[in-house]
Amino acid sequence: MNGIRRKAAAAALTLLLPLPIAQSAFAAPGPAAHTSSDAYGPLALPRPTGPHAVGRTVLHLVDKHRPDPWVPAAGARQLMVSMYYPAHAGTGDPAPYMTVGEARLLLAAKVPGGSLPAETVSSTRTWARTDARPVAGRYPLVVLSPGLDLQRSSLTGLAEDLASRGYVVALVDHTYEALGVTFPDGRTLACAICDRRDITPKAVGVSRVRDLSFVLDRLTSHHPAWRDARLIDARRIGMAGHSFGGDATALAMAADQRIRAGANLDGTFFAPFPAAGLNHRPFLLLGNQQDMVPGKESSWDDAWQHMNGWKRWLTVAGADHSSFRPGSALRGAGQAHTRREDPRATW
Repeated sequence: MNGIRRKAAAAALTLLLPLPIAQSAFAAPGPAAHTSSDAYGPLALPRPTGPHAVGRTVLHLVDKHRPDPWVPAAGARQLMVSMYYPAHAGTGDPAPYMTVGEARLLLAAKVPGGSLPAETVSSTRTWARTDARPVAGRYPLVVLSPGLDLQRSSLTGLAEDLASRGYVVALVDHTYEALGVTFPDGRTLACAICDRRDITPKAVGVSRVRDLSFVLDRLTSHHPAWRDARLIDARRIGMAGHSFGGDATALAMAADQRIRAGANLDGTFFAPFPAAGLNHRPFLLLGNQQDMVPGKESSWDDAWQHMNGWKRWLTVAGADHSSFRPGSALRGAGQAHTRREDPRATW
């Protein structure tokens, strides 16, 4: 995502769980973990805009009480979750963008026949550092859910930016719904439902709600799965999702009262928005100006009528659907602006 759109997305999300943001410069991390010597040259994500350096820890979570909904023979539902958090600059090691196996499956699906090496994509320079020493404090938690068939890496830029601004972020891969998910034993599991016509959006939404509530359980229990869970202020939990992840956000909020605010990043609501609203909790609609505008995106029109808490409907001029996956290539420049008096404004 370019500077305007990435800052717009992060700034809009900070409306949901406000906290003071310092204005000091971001402390640059050390050199990238890998460099590419091929013809494409090294790739890099945009630099985060907040004052903090960023740490990252990857969790492997297993829900022993739930079989995998898409591949029952796989046994218990397993999820990979990347935790991002404010960290001390210069600690930890550079965090990889994705594994080579994940990059191969991504390129095979999105750029078939292309010549871009998987190693070049996997070694994309990120700004987070693995197991960096956290900055002490209690921070709001934002859970991020990617679009259908997209890996959690598609939201890396947004996760890093939010962490740099003083948030803890749980970035979730939904196994067998993403093009590739690598587990600690080295297996990279491909998408099992991407080409299945018998899988309904409702079924995927139900599964994601269970995934996301399970992640919250494991992060906020008395014996949390993350060693730095003390950083999380469980009273301030928000969620955002891109594309299908935006639909899942509303569903998760309806099912789990722990989620205090939500944001849909350019995603159609496949399930009807709860007719009774979300118990006066705030919700943000952030989309592209071409498609996600009043009178054209009927699912947002309907949702808007039922939102009974703080709400905003913002569209980004010049954006398209991929613009809301920070770190992905953009098509079209556009300019951002806002009209504060209008809750359904163009940004």
